[in-house]
Amino acid sequence: MDANVRVRFAPAPTGLLHIGNARTALFNALFAQRNHGKFVLRIEDTDLERSNDLSVDRIFEDLQWLRISWDEGPDRDGPVGPYRQSQRTALYREFADRLCQEGKSYKCFCSEERLETLRKEQLSKGMMPRYDGRCRSLSKEEVAQREASGLRPVLRFQVGKGLISFQDLIHGDMNFDSAGIGDFVIVRSDGTAAYNFACVVDDHSMNITHVIRGEDHLSNTP
Repeated sequence: MDANVRVRFAPAPTGLLHIGNARTALFNALFAQRNHGKFVLRIEDTDLERSNDLSVDRIFEDLQWLRISWDEGPDRDGPVGPYRQSQRTALYREFADRLCQEGKSYKCFCSEERLETLRKEQLSKGMMPRYDGRCRSLSKEEVAQREASGLRPVLRFQVGKGLISFQDLIHGDMNFDSAGIGDFVIVRSDGTAAYNFACVVDDHSMNITHVIRGEDHLSNTP
């Protein structure tokens, strides 16, 4: 480890800080301190309906009460800001456009009703619910026709075949079969970035070297 270590605590300002949040923040702060690195506080407020500034203020207050300090954040500017996701929409759009141009994502026009029917059908057969890729093969003309009719698509990431592997410093080598994931949404129909897309773009652009978070997020990693 060296001074290049960069970690982040990224709470969603949708309520009060809970003990799990505090534990994650503490581990990140201690890891950065032990390795002479940087601890970044990032506010993940992509859920615009539930996020509010009062919760952001309370997060600051609670972390300060716990004597947990950060090097970069919404109130402590750094070289990779801004540090609130609601202020980083242009960056998400840039990456989303790039994925689309490279053929790594596609527009999906499936209705909520169809997706719910698909989910129930898969569950009834003992299958893990996942998108079946129906819109993956739409031609440019078909996409243009649907958009011209007023339909607003979501953008889905095109998941490849095979194993997704990574090393977890606690659990060791981890392997997930991509067949169980399905093409997931990275941009919603209103143009906002989905969580699993925004946080990865942020970790990449903020040069995060180690992601320390609750074990319940282990299955989110692939």
